[in-house]
Amino acid sequence: MRRDEGDKKEKSIKRKRKVGVSSREVVWKRNKTVLWYYPASKKVYRTPLFLVYSLINEAYILDLAPGMSMIETFTDQGYDVYLLDFGRPGYEDKDVSLDDYIMSYIKTGVDRALRHAQTTEMSMVGYCLGGTLAVIYTAIINESIKNLILFAPPLDFSSYDVFPNWFQVLKNDSSSVDQLLNDYGMIPSKFINTGLRLATSPFTISSKLASLTPSRSEKTNVKRQLVNEWLSSHIPFSALTLRQLMDDLGGKNKLMENKLKIQGQTVYLSNLKANLLVISTTDDLIVPEKLTYPIMNKVSSIDKTYKRVKGGHISLALKGELPYFLEKWLHDRSISVNET
Repeated sequence: MRRDEGDKKEKSIKRKRKVGVSSREVVWKRNKTVLWYYPASKKVYRTPLFLVYSLINEAYILDLAPGMSMIETFTDQGYDVYLLDFGRPGYEDKDVSLDDYIMSYIKTGVDRALRHAQTTEMSMVGYCLGGTLAVIYTAIINESIKNLILFAPPLDFSSYDVFPNWFQVLKNDSSSVDQLLNDYGMIPSKFINTGLRLATSPFTISSKLASLTPSRSEKTNVKRQLVNEWLSSHIPFSALTLRQLMDDLGGKNKLMENKLKIQGQTVYLSNLKANLLVISTTDDLIVPEKLTYPIMNKVSSIDKTYKRVKGGHISLALKGELPYFLEKWLHDRSISVNET
């Protein structure tokens, strides 16, 4: 294929792509954050799902395209879905803290979703860093979270070696990092993109090469293009939040050691009592199993399950179907509309 033909084909794909395919409506907004409501295709369960995604990439990966949408899969199963989309922060958001994300955005979002759904409890689903936020929130305020599902959540940084030099600096002397973050205020998205590329270069490069391989299926080419565009869609990051994540969670591992404070309140993982399902994947270069599994020994949940499945960091978001164990786990712990 000549280069000009490839360029034309890529432009054609971009013209035809449609991101965010499921029907939705706005429930609540604050600053850049939007709480979206996705009604069930045919409501089967009264227990809604509340999705929390990462702060690093855009949340549309959860509703990428028909047949590649976790949200579509949940609504087809009969669940009402709420997605807390943090949006794209600007320089004016440089002072937004981890405390703000937990107490001003997630807490208020949960309250609004409960009111909208006319219920008192829900299932929370956290993906990647969104899983970390979900754990912190549920350990502080757990009465309304019946079930907690975590996909590849980075939690235990005691032996993290993806960015070893960064974490060694944080453990020994964080002053240089603090100065860098103070100078920037907002960390540009290209910095986030570059850092993750360095950490996951085999995955990123193989994805890019795959996108250049001609396919007889235009549908396959469209999907590849959508995934590749999302992979490079990192968003700016509040320096204050990044400092807390890198220092408190990454450098000092405060969450796992019950030393993290949110608005002056210590986060004790033993306070987490919701039914818990933690899922990791075999080929996840960003969040390996050693970052996720240790939470199983820290929480007080009586009903807790850990699953490791084949795939990479975003595989589960793109399958277009729920693994049987997840479908059954959620079904068994959700209230049917027919129950009294």
